[in-house]
Amino acid sequence: MSSVRPRHRATPVRRLPLVGVLRLDRPSDIWFKPALSVVVAVGVPNLTLLALGRLDLALYSMAGSLCALYAHNLPYAARGRVLARVVLGMLASVAVALVTASLTSSAVVLVAVGALLAAAHKAVCDLTRIGPPGPVIFSFISSASLFAPQTLGQVPGHLALAAAAGAWAWLVGMAPGLVRPHGPERRATARALNAAAGYVTAYEPVSASGVRGEAGHERARVAAAAAVHAAWQSLLAGGARPEPRRTLERLVVRAEVALAAPADADPARLRSWARDLRGTQPVPRVASGRDADELLGVEVELLEAGPAAGKSDERGWTGRLGPLLPLALRTALGCALAGYVSLALGVGRPYWALVTAASLYQANLTLTWSRGVQRVVGNLVGVLLFAAVAPLAHLGPAALVLCCLAFNFGAEALITRNYWLGSICVTPMALLITEFTGFQEPGGLMTDRVVDTLVGAAVGFVTAVAVTNRRAGDRVEDALDTVERAREYAARLAAAEWPGPGPGPGPGPGALEAARRRLAAALVELRATADAAAGEWWQRALPQERVMLAEQAGHRTLAATVRRQGPHVLEDAEA
Repeated sequence: MSSVRPRHRATPVRRLPLVGVLRLDRPSDIWFKPALSVVVAVGVPNLTLLALGRLDLALYSMAGSLCALYAHNLPYAARGRVLARVVLGMLASVAVALVTASLTSSAVVLVAVGALLAAAHKAVCDLTRIGPPGPVIFSFISSASLFAPQTLGQVPGHLALAAAAGAWAWLVGMAPGLVRPHGPERRATARALNAAAGYVTAYEPVSASGVRGEAGHERARVAAAAAVHAAWQSLLAGGARPEPRRTLERLVVRAEVALAAPADADPARLRSWARDLRGTQPVPRVASGRDADELLGVEVELLEAGPAAGKSDERGWTGRLGPLLPLALRTALGCALAGYVSLALGVGRPYWALVTAASLYQANLTLTWSRGVQRVVGNLVGVLLFAAVAPLAHLGPAALVLCCLAFNFGAEALITRNYWLGSICVTPMALLITEFTGFQEPGGLMTDRVVDTLVGAAVGFVTAVAVTNRRAGDRVEDALDTVERAREYAARLAAAEWPGPGPGPGPGPGALEAARRRLAAALVELRATADAAAGEWWQRALPQERVMLAEQAGHRTLAATVRRQGPHVLEDAEA
């Protein structure tokens, strides 16, 4: 394979979308879990502070409480580790903010520190792929803490309060595991089965479906392969392998078999299994054929071998951080400039503009633009909602706390439909939080919020346009090279002859399955990288045709490896 990359001519500036930016999606299948979790995690500390007459400390308890928003899709063994890291990361950010606030009252310095913290949050969250709500919660809390009056002697007590609330949030996040210990793995497996059923339904011979049908078939195959890969990653992170998890592994194998031979698969049966996984009843049993069990046995060896068995990205931390630097630079500059423009306009809370800018930055400029439109629309409607709710919230501290809890629930319940819909609840909640230290005149709060929203969105987006991400195209080329190497290796193993499991003249099925896992991970990474680069600003034309051909060849190789691992696997899937 040649190491010389083809040159691509520059393309004109990509158009930014308007249609569909505010379109509502289907709600997440677990929308109520983060919504209820955050109400419990925030409510208990806030009501305790209310009973003690110290509601003015609620900002610090919320630093820990809001950690309950993270890691809801992870198995509980992994969730415990991730939530602990989230709490520690939040405490570190708040510590930096509080110490800075205690040492200086210069708004210029505070905005600069807030911008640097926002950039660090963006880089770390993207690097670790922590998932929703991403860096925005860290930036919101740390920026607000920067502008909270503080003395150095108060810092340990405030951090202790945040740590106690963080420990409570950890318990809240882990509590559902007592009732449904394999819930996240069940959901991931159900998504894989549904996605595989969707691919089987969309499958048609090219001669009958034409170009449009082929395109829909390819999209369904990419989505199904990503869902199956995510299901295996969930099982990989789940720790021990009791019988329910072993059955889930067999179901994911059935989804993989359907991808290998869609013409012979039954989408109704796949969807039936997926429905059975949604409730609390036992995991549905599946027929266990000899060769399917051999395929599962190889998967189990990889699960027990650890994450390295399925990784396609072998770069070190430095290599993985490099592509994120343009996004971190956008965040730092955009947040700083937004804060300074807000200061120049005389707004009393420049951190609102800073957080607005921080919330915009997504994987590429197109998504950043969409998030900016959603943020502005949601915040403006949210300000009107605050005007309607303020008289009720001002009836007393208890009413204030209850209103905040209601908006916490609404934000998490609605944000999966579209970001702007969730922002309608986030905005009045943020305004009410500022009143924990004392009721304020609503008109001034609303004016500041509107100005900071417009300033943060405008300055943040202009900065994203100015700081181009020219490395996005290089990332696509790197991902293509990784896929091509992984596909060629897997194809060579699939074509090799050996008698079966155990010693033989060639590599055993474990080697082939490891190669298949790496190829699957590389294909998922390629699709994510290509989608991110496709929405980036002014760069050379991307090798879209090469990406499409690499994906098609890669998925054909994945199907071939399933067939190669046992002559009866496909028949056993429908036994």
